[in-house]
Amino acid sequence: MTEKVTVSQQELAAKVDVAEWFMLRAHLESGRLIVVDSLLDLAEVGMGVVADDVKVIERWIVSGLLGKPTAQQVESWDAEKGKRFLCLIVSPYVLVQEESSEAV
Repeated sequence: MTEKVTVSQQELAAKVDVAEWFMLRAHLESGRLIVVDSLLDLAEVGMGVVADDVKVIERWIVSGLLGKPTAQQVESWDAEKGKRFLCLIVSPYVLVQEESSEAV
């Protein structure tokens, strides 16, 4: 029997953390790292993933607001010592969002 797990957007928002790129790179290697554009709320995207809301996720992907990191992004992050991201683990994925300059 499958048990449905319910989580609120507020609960996910409370789980958003900050991590440096070197800590996240292993998730890139495993294919589980997802980049979230700063126009989106990280917890809202997490809710979409938890709810398996395919239509919303597809819209974000098509709009370029959600996706795997590009080779250019990875190269830039590798070169920037101490690069920090907001991150949210929504198993099996790790959602990351570049930290804005105001948040530093």
